[in-house]
Amino acid sequence: MMDASETAARIVEAVSSVIRGKEEKAKLAVTALLSGGHLLVEDAPGVGKTTLARALAKVVGLPFRRVQFTSDLMPADVLGGNVFDPSRATFQFRPGPIFTSVLLADEINRTTPKTQSALLEAMEERQVSLDGETRPLPPEFFVIATQNPLDFEGTYPLPESQLDRFTLRITLGPPHPEVERALLERRGAEDPVEALTTSVGAEALARAKAAVDQVRVEGPVLDYLHALVLATRDSKAFAAGASTRAALVFVRAVRARALVEGRGHALPDDVKALAEPVLAHRLRLRGGYAVGERDEVIRVLRAIVESLAVPR
Repeated sequence: MMDASETAARIVEAVSSVIRGKEEKAKLAVTALLSGGHLLVEDAPGVGKTTLARALAKVVGLPFRRVQFTSDLMPADVLGGNVFDPSRATFQFRPGPIFTSVLLADEINRTTPKTQSALLEAMEERQVSLDGETRPLPPEFFVIATQNPLDFEGTYPLPESQLDRFTLRITLGPPHPEVERALLERRGAEDPVEALTTSVGAEALARAKAAVDQVRVEGPVLDYLHALVLATRDSKAFAAGASTRAALVFVRAVRARALVEGRGHALPDDVKALAEPVLAHRLRLRGGYAVGERDEVIRVLRAIVESLAVPR
């Protein structure tokens, strides 16, 4: 267990050296990675979303591909397809960029729902079905998607089924003024990600992910988490509360966070810290989508968390 926590700490330290002043965000990104899920990074352009994704992939040393999502991107541009080979007079499958270990889906909400849906099966079952044949993806397949806020022009809201595939949604926000000033002074044309080295490796990462299952979640902590999930369903503010699948994802994320924090057991603090990044993007207000809904969902969710008694 300690080896797994040390592995997580090395990843957090390396990513934090690139995304300066954002250690807590780096911990959340590593939590998503170790939980076996996927990560959605939502924020305005230019705050380091893509840099975070590249740094994480570089540190763990897994094959990495990037897809820039645009309005004219087609599913075949992501998945690949069968192409006729004249020399052999037959069709040959050419895999798309999704056939990798770490996929950066950059600005995922700038493409149409048709292309967004190309990721659904891959993110849930780690496989791709094309032309009657199913092709497996690597077991460590991990999607890091970046998304611009929906009030930006040229964006398409991600449907609930797509959002539900992401274990965590985080925002980075602008750096602290002192950190930003230091970046302006130190960084010229160099790319800080290029200076990173692989400090973990695939085997160590696999062991750390396996150790997540060994983290204990005692009854009172599990009851606290379950009460929070049930409270979202009882809230009159939400059209529907968190699903059973969301609750299962929540539990695994709590285990992963405890490991990232160097513990072999989960605490109520893990539940409180992950309530917003795990649940907020899965909840919808009554009356449908509206401008500013994200902020209102977060406000209601925080009120629910504060209303529940924390187990000792």
